[in-house]
Amino acid sequence: MFAKAFRVKSNTAIKGSDRRKLRSDVAAAFPRLRSEALSELVSNKEELNVVKVYAHKGEAITIYVRQRNPVFFEVEGRLYPTVYTLWSNPDLLPAFITWPPVLQKLIGGADLMLPGVVVPPSGLPQVLPDHLCAITLVGNRAPVAVGSVTMSTAEMLGAGMRGKGVTILHTYSDQLWMFGDKSSPPIIAPFEESPAEGDGNEEDDQEDYTDNMSPDSCLGPSLENLHLRVEGTASASAQYNDMVNTALTEDVKLDGEDPVRTVETEDHRTPQEKMDELLHQCFFHALKCKVKKDDLPLLTSTFLRNHLFACCPQGQQIDIKKSSYKKLSKFLHCMQQRKVLQVKELTKGVESIVDIDWKHHDIRSFVVPDMESAGTDSSESKDGSGDPTFQPPEIIPLYGVSQRVAPLFKESGHRKGDYLSASDVRSIVISYVKNNELVDEVNRNLVTVDPILCDCLLERSEHHEVTKLKWDDLITRCLERMQASHQVKFPGQAPIVRKGNLDPIDITVAQRSSNKKVTMIKNLELYGLDPHALATLLQQRVQASATVHALPGSKDRVQVQIQGNQVHHLGKMLLDEYHIPRKFIQGLDKAAKPGKKN
Repeated sequence: MFAKAFRVKSNTAIKGSDRRKLRSDVAAAFPRLRSEALSELVSNKEELNVVKVYAHKGEAITIYVRQRNPVFFEVEGRLYPTVYTLWSNPDLLPAFITWPPVLQKLIGGADLMLPGVVVPPSGLPQVLPDHLCAITLVGNRAPVAVGSVTMSTAEMLGAGMRGKGVTILHTYSDQLWMFGDKSSPPIIAPFEESPAEGDGNEEDDQEDYTDNMSPDSCLGPSLENLHLRVEGTASASAQYNDMVNTALTEDVKLDGEDPVRTVETEDHRTPQEKMDELLHQCFFHALKCKVKKDDLPLLTSTFLRNHLFACCPQGQQIDIKKSSYKKLSKFLHCMQQRKVLQVKELTKGVESIVDIDWKHHDIRSFVVPDMESAGTDSSESKDGSGDPTFQPPEIIPLYGVSQRVAPLFKESGHRKGDYLSASDVRSIVISYVKNNELVDEVNRNLVTVDPILCDCLLERSEHHEVTKLKWDDLITRCLERMQASHQVKFPGQAPIVRKGNLDPIDITVAQRSSNKKVTMIKNLELYGLDPHALATLLQQRVQASATVHALPGSKDRVQVQIQGNQVHHLGKMLLDEYHIPRKFIQGLDKAAKPGKKN
């Protein structure tokens, strides 16, 4: 959430009534927090500011700052502590332990995967889904990250410590930490485990390990020389060996060596058995996460198209004919015999799911797989590039210095053709006005128009009429007379600057013969999307034919065309899976209205 810089909207001192409300909200959200610590964090005497910001993805966030350090942040009405707060209250949240090399990934914006979690001899903390937790490093109990768990402790162990365990919201060294005094985490010794019988050297070894752990070795950028010495009971040793092997398998580098990959065991299952397993996985995934009570009764064909196929892991495809059931109706009949659901023929020849037992043991015990890693065996990804996940480009509006406004930017060292962001343009114009003492002495909201401002910003008819401009009008006129441009930066590539505004992804719905409709999509290439891969994926989701053909009047652009009005499914895919900002998608309002045929 704070991996990239955020934009500050306002920074004001908190009011007395808001301070009291904050104190009560903190006490309710964190019952572990002692009253003395609460009085220190939300003091009546110390200055406390409320800073409202927008994250790089557009989320509105409220930050509470005490003595320059952010102590809490609030997102959608929920309070979260910062690392500065957790350093003085390390036991405020249940904590998961990870390896020091993993911290660099978390700082970069990654979530904590379960293979990177260290399971201590005392076991994992007991948590439920969406509970807040802290992340600590081996050998130091000072939290370095804050997040929310994705599954309960029992589900983590039941999944074999695979998949995503914690969604990371804030880390040491991110932009929120940099908003404070940038102090380093303290060294807090971990809780001592009781020594095993017959092993008198464990305590000495543990002391040697703790003494050799310095702040640099735990948190610094150079992490190649990490040496661990862990001894204990037979079970603790076995857990440690399993964790090291798992970490090495997940490409975690220890001691500067190349990652070691374990050889996968050969799968002797038949294709039919594999398809049966995939069908069961997608079926229970759909019942647990996709289908709601309000959706019932649900046509079996709709369940297959909109829910079952949507839960299929990336790189795999459900083909019921290749399973032992051969037909969807036979499979649902088997599930009805197991009393998972109930199917009835509400209309002659058309079956619908009328009831689902969400308390059934098979649904409750099912562990939702990590969709990001489920299709890692496939050579194709959503964008067709071979990467397991698609990362949208970063799009920044820019303004080129034109011939008309060049004299205004000459003082700042910029020439015609230079590209600037809107904030840079604003800063340069403000500096020019102040350096030339053009702020009106009577009304500070007005700027006196000098000859350069007159030539650059005023129309010919205004030269003898307009002598002063408001600040907002001054900045707006300057931006309007510059060359609109944009910068597109794809992950791992150099930024690309183009003139003009970026064309949005254009979605249109056209009507063909026999009152049939088709959905057409263009400009996907501008956002790093592979039209052929998206057409194939959309075709699987909606079970409708899709084609890709050259866009008329363009040499390197293509257009995707798919049968029916598929704007709803396409919009959900672009927004939720590819994370394309809504403002860069045109035509989402053309989705079919509920209850109407496509």
